[in-house]
Amino acid sequence: MHKETQKKEFTGASKYVLDDELARIVNISMALEMPLLLKGEPGTGKTMLAHAIAEASGMKLIVLNVKSSMKLIDALYQYDTLTRLNDSRFGDSKRDVSNIEEYIRMGKIGQSFVSDQRVVLLIDEIDKADTDFQDDMLDVLDQMEFDIIEIDKTIKTKYRPVIIITSNAKKDLSDPFLGRCNFHHIAFPEPDMMRKIVQVHFSDIDKELLDSAIRTFYRLREIRGIEKKPATRELINWLRALRADPDFRVKDLIKGEVPFLGVLFKKSPDYVVAQNAVARFRV
Repeated sequence: MHKETQKKEFTGASKYVLDDELARIVNISMALEMPLLLKGEPGTGKTMLAHAIAEASGMKLIVLNVKSSMKLIDALYQYDTLTRLNDSRFGDSKRDVSNIEEYIRMGKIGQSFVSDQRVVLLIDEIDKADTDFQDDMLDVLDQMEFDIIEIDKTIKTKYRPVIIITSNAKKDLSDPFLGRCNFHHIAFPEPDMMRKIVQVHFSDIDKELLDSAIRTFYRLREIRGIEKKPATRELINWLRALRADPDFRVKDLIKGEVPFLGVLFKKSPDYVVAQNAVARFRV
């Protein structure tokens, strides 16, 4: 296995603001070459952290979106038997049908292993997978190799990827899985941190609009009976909508008016609950 001689410390990216604790655990995980497991509610920036690491380090990002029905082999490689059968039947392919390796395609983990450069591998929403998938996957990531049984070949990594694993904590992960990862819980940003995040996206934002929008946003998140609270992404999109509306006035927001409520609440029951709550905001 090749080792990179230079280590670049991660301090953030152009559109990603992180606190000191998160920066430290990212850099420790990269130095120790251990997977970093991130937990937190949707919208806390777990997925975007992998994008930020890739951007800041100049590495390619490979994303494995975990599905409940996914088998580990799908993440490693696929043997395209149907195409091989069709090629042998019709005889119009440029591939050698007798060579099974011509019909092996790498899955996302496989791609990260055979890459000619070190990459960032994001394994997104691991809690959707069953326990066997989780534990077997970490066996592969520990060993940094897997076998392709159809051609009796072992695939070994060229460069150990930077591995970021996310979980929305909808299902408990196994103890062996937790024991083989570094862990960090990303809490939802406090208002001061959220201001910094917003200012990264809108460097010229009016202070009165920023303060009023942040105050309203956190008030909306406190509404009882909401299933999916608006997250950072919704706040950014809401601010885009407010800034794009020629009829919007900050003073209306201060008075309790909340335009474009549908940008913040995407589920119909949540929208109705929020709409009723906003009616009580108005002064």
